[in-house]
Amino acid sequence: MIGRLVQSADFQRLLATPMRSRSAHFAVHHVAARPSLPSRRVVHPSSTELSTAEGPPRPSPVDNDPDGHWLGSVIPKRHARRSVTRNLLRRQIRAVMADQLDQLPPGLWLVRLRSPFAREDFPSAASDALRQAAQAELRLLLQRAGRPAPAARAG
Repeated sequence: MIGRLVQSADFQRLLATPMRSRSAHFAVHHVAARPSLPSRRVVHPSSTELSTAEGPPRPSPVDNDPDGHWLGSVIPKRHARRSVTRNLLRRQIRAVMADQLDQLPPGLWLVRLRSPFAREDFPSAASDALRQAAQAELRLLLQRAGRPAPAARAG
């Protein structure tokens, strides 16, 4: 199962790292860590009773040993004007990530749209051709991202 990144701190942390892999339209960033904890506790208005009992234990925020996959996507409006196109790309990113999950190391993953798809080639905002092109490119991108990073050369 793939978790969803929602904290802006996680997106900033991922965007600060070098790209793990890139293609003509997409870039992938990865950090071997867990997502940040929410900055404040959510209080539900329906709970009016006070409780002094101990709550369930929470994981430590310094525990960075990832044991799952979390995915975020950045699809800027400047590269995909129509919401139909942005949603199509997000769905393809999630689908391809789910297919490639066993080849990817655990941690935080971010897939970012770097450049727009040519409107001349894909006139419809949600065409099957666009879906297939994005899916094929994302498959290759995540296959490359799943490979171990090359060791630094001693010089």
